[in-house]
Amino acid sequence: MSQLFQTTRRVEFCDTDAAGIAHFSAFFRYMEQAEHELLRGVGLSVFMVDDVGKFSWPRVGAKCDYRAAARFEDMLNIEVRITRLGEKSVTFAFRFECGGNELATGELTAVCCRLFPDAPPRSIPIPAWYADKIRPFHSA
Repeated sequence: MSQLFQTTRRVEFCDTDAAGIAHFSAFFRYMEQAEHELLRGVGLSVFMVDDVGKFSWPRVGAKCDYRAAARFEDMLNIEVRITRLGEKSVTFAFRFECGGNELATGELTAVCCRLFPDAPPRSIPIPAWYADKIRPFHSA
């Protein structure tokens, strides 16, 4: 059975529109923040250095489906799990809830890429030690 990572996030005024409803784009920041919290929790980051050099995780896909509004001052519960852990990419799934009501679900897909000072990033296999630390959150 896979682990489920959970965190919370308050809807801040800067995240809302004039009606006090969280703007759709705020959920993409919430997803990225929750992903970063999961990674920090297992001693990782989206920017890492190994014996070859720096690598990071550019996004190649992002989506969010909305079911209900989040409002200013709401405390959101965010669940994170990994739905795909491939050779070079990982897909995180998110579920947003407030007061027992599901507000949204989302997904981020990122590719492990080697970073070069004078060249574009190049995809690489996910280092085994990195994959081992996030594998407990993968739901097969």
